[in-house]
Amino acid sequence: MDNLVRPGPRAPVAAREWHIFIPKLVSAMLEGYGARDLRADVLAGITVAVVALPLSMALAIASGAPPERGLFTAVVAGALISALGGSRFQIGGPTGAFVVVVFNVVQQFGYDGLVVATVMAGAMLIAAGLLRLGTFIKYVPYPVVTGFTSGIAVIIFTSQIGDLFGLKLAHPPGDVFGKWQAYLSGAGTFNAAALGLALGSLAIIIVLRRTAPRLPMFLIAIAAASFVALALHLNVETIGTRFGGIPNMLPAPHWPHFDLAQMRALLPSAFTIFALGGIESLLSAVVADGMTGRRHRSNLELVAQGIANIASATMGGIPATGAIARTATNIRAGARSPVAGIVHSLSVLAMMALFAPYAAYIPLAALGAVLVMVCWNMTEIGAIRNILAGPMGDRAVLAATFGLTVFVDLSVAIGVGMVMAAFLFMHRMAKAVEAETHVSLIERDVDEFASPNRAVVKREALPPGVESFKLTGPFFFGAAAHFEQVLARAGGKPRAIILDLERVPLIDSTGAATLRKFLKSTHASGIRVILAGARPGPAEILDAMDIKAERAANFAQAVAMAG
Repeated sequence: MDNLVRPGPRAPVAAREWHIFIPKLVSAMLEGYGARDLRADVLAGITVAVVALPLSMALAIASGAPPERGLFTAVVAGALISALGGSRFQIGGPTGAFVVVVFNVVQQFGYDGLVVATVMAGAMLIAAGLLRLGTFIKYVPYPVVTGFTSGIAVIIFTSQIGDLFGLKLAHPPGDVFGKWQAYLSGAGTFNAAALGLALGSLAIIIVLRRTAPRLPMFLIAIAAASFVALALHLNVETIGTRFGGIPNMLPAPHWPHFDLAQMRALLPSAFTIFALGGIESLLSAVVADGMTGRRHRSNLELVAQGIANIASATMGGIPATGAIARTATNIRAGARSPVAGIVHSLSVLAMMALFAPYAAYIPLAALGAVLVMVCWNMTEIGAIRNILAGPMGDRAVLAATFGLTVFVDLSVAIGVGMVMAAFLFMHRMAKAVEAETHVSLIERDVDEFASPNRAVVKREALPPGVESFKLTGPFFFGAAAHFEQVLARAGGKPRAIILDLERVPLIDSTGAATLRKFLKSTHASGIRVILAGARPGPAEILDAMDIKAERAANFAQAVAMAG
């Protein structure tokens, strides 16, 4: 009996030790899963598969790999991420974030080198999850994330110019400058039919996106382009002419040969895959949480991503992570559990078996048009505009990360961006007029199984239906994640919330973006939010970044407004 866990202060910690590594699939089943849930998940999974099919092929081709590599990834990694992960709605597969690093590894070390790098990255992800590092990965600053994703979008768009214009290029270089030089020298091979198909596909996607966003716009555009190219006998390059088509089944597992010298050479690329996989998967999980009100298990998600990447690499795939757009599509399609993600992967496999012979007729120009839209979505014009309206330091971090991603190297860009953000934070702390060290916004790490650690201000003085929170200390990129978690655990649905900012000496762009997201969700729920006592410095940042909310000079005035 001495070995049994008795009630007391240690019991919640012991509970967290177990629960944070229980897959959300198991949680969903334990909550009760019926026929109506299964029907909703099947429909959502099929819907996402229709979106994922053309995207997976396009992203694989942009990465310098055959199209089937992307499909294998969607099937294998997609199933494992949903079955083992810590997010209820996450859809895994190839994403644009990996295109640059995968292309460079394939060019230098071949596909076998990519397999080794991906397995190494998978092991890093598993280790990071088991060591509970998921919390720290979430702290990557907003300008760094926006800078490297926008830079990747520019690189992907540049890589598609040849296919969009139908240029005949033997071996285009990997760098941006080299690609544009190759395009200029190969301009004489311009193919008007290819450009026409690309523009037509792009027009279909844009029109459907505005008029019928629920339709599978990518698949419709590719099907229409394939039909036109076949019916008019257009002389354009297709999947069949370049790759010889795609297989209709998964390959046999293949474990790579590990060579110590090669592993040392691949370590920077493996670390980049690890960092991108961790960051994007947790960003996608946060987006899903915001759309559904659920909470993901970040460390378990990293473990699942690691297992999925190792399996994908040994089954002929490429690196995988949580796909934000496909995850959002899954939620909008009515998914209720991770079963939808498993159905998505099985549906992609079924489509491979049924439609593999017809994939040979898909024009590469049409897939290029799909990637143009992916690049546009990755660029996040609104996010860039908000950061440019914020403090000068955040603008410098954004510019440096973007420039280094496009013109130097992705791993260098992330490293420099993080170092700049850290130094910028220290500089801001030194210049803060007042900093309290004995009280912080969140006194300890809050996870899904911890009780809410909220600072309720003058509770007895509040009118019925009004809740208040006191933020203390700098509201910067490190505090923003805790802010979201604490408010998500507030419980109930008050008619008004007062955020007391009197003791907040500064706000950066990540804090402002988090605040904007919170205001949007509360507005959608019909809850008033009043910002009380903002100091001149933070108030200027909120005004510059167009944070729209009711303001009060102090807490007492806010209470009067809420009453």
